[in-house]
Parts: sequence; structure tokens; C-alpha cells
Amino acid sequence: MSFSPDTLKKLAEFDTPTICNVIELFDVRSRVAGYMNGSIQAAFPHLPPMVGFACTASFRSSAPPQGGDAYGSLDQQAEMLQALPGPGVVVFQDLDDPPLAATFGEVMCSTYQGFGSVGLITSGAGRDIDQVRAIDYPVFTGGTICSHGYCHLLHLGMPVHVGGLVVNQGDLLHGDANGVAQIPTEIAAAVADIAGDFMEAEKIVLDYVRGSGPKTPAGFAEARQEFGAVVNKLTERAKASV
Repeated sequence: MSFSPDTLKKLAEFDTPTICNVIELFDVRSRVAGYMNGSIQAAFPHLPPMVGFACTASFRSSAPPQGGDAYGSLDQQAEMLQALPGPGVVVFQDLDDPPLAATFGEVMCSTYQGFGSVGLITSGAGRDIDQVRAIDYPVFTGGTICSHGYCHLLHLGMPVHVGGLVVNQGDLLHGDANGVAQIPTEIAAAVADIAGDFMEAEKIVLDYVRGSGPKTPAGFAEARQEFGAVVNKLTERAKASV
């Protein structure tokens, strides 16, 4: 499926919770599916939202690889990143439980960024945090470990399980300080179009409770009712686009 760069740019204008709220309007999946759990945290929550297509791999560091170059798969990953329909997000499942060493560091992140990647997610750990922060490369991890151990990559392009979410090669991901969500590709353009209107609808309630005037339960209920009416219309618009 081809994606307009404008769609990805628009999706990046909104935080991940807003994207999750808008996806709910389409009623295409359970409200407790499609996002990573709290084990995956943004290492650099100050960075803007990350939007890109998953480039998946699994990882192990507890024992040496059976042969060859431990980082030899980086060449193949570079090719896979360039074959995606847009910017890539490298997604690692660490097969060691608990993780024994860092999945990524400065060299790997710089390499991925050089080949168009806009971020990295791992169920394991990272290192070189200051150096990766300096290149403004978003990373989402389960922790930090100082050594890379016997780092080697396996199972490139296969489904991975990270933060309670199964991620497939090419899945569209959105992540920020709040976490990471998967956007169904068939509704991505519509989500981008509706997100701004949804935020405007939320302002009906926010403006009431943050305003300088007197607050009453009746006035609050009226604001919520107005918000609900707008959301109902947005829901109709969302479902009509599917």
C-alpha cells in the first residue's frame, strides 16, 4: 500500500493518545488492542512524535552467535529499511528474558538513522543514551544496560512481540512520550484527517473547565454534551470512510 508523505506528516502533528482516541472512532479493533504496554518507555520524551513503518528483528546477547559477523545483519536491515513505503522504525524483540545486554547503541542508531529510520523500539535495553540523544533519534526501551554482551540479530522481517503487541514488518507505528501505537494502514489517511477535528472537539470541555468564568455541574454537563455531539458526527464520518 502506498502512502502519501502528507499523511505521515499530518499524523506526526498529533500526540499518540490523540491518535488512539481517533482510531477508536472507527471501531475496527478492541480498545485494549493495538498499543504497547507500560514496559516500553520513551527514552527521550521531549522529542516530537515518531511515525514510520516497522522493520522487525529479534535479538539475543546471552551467548555468541553460531558463526559469522554478529553485526552482519545490519547490511540486510539497511536494505529492508530502504524497501519500506516510508521512513522506518526498527523494532526489536529481545529473546533473552530478562535482557542481559543492550540491543542498541550509538553506532547502530546512527546507522539506522542514516538509512532513513525515524526511531527504534526494543523490548530489551539500550546504551550510549547521551550519544543517541544528541542525534535526536527517538528510542523506546524496557531499560538501560551498559554492555552489548554477545549481541547478534536474528529473524529479520518476521513478526515480533514487543510490549504486549505483535508487530509485523511494515506495520505503521506512532510513538511519543506516552507510548507506542499501531495505526491500521487502511484507515491511516482518515485518522490523519480527523485528528485535528477531534482535538478541536476536546477544547469544548477544556475551555469550559480552564476558563475564568464560574463553573457549575450543569454548565460542565452542557459542555460534555456538546463535545459528545461533535464526537458522534466524527464517528459517523470515520465509519463512512472504512
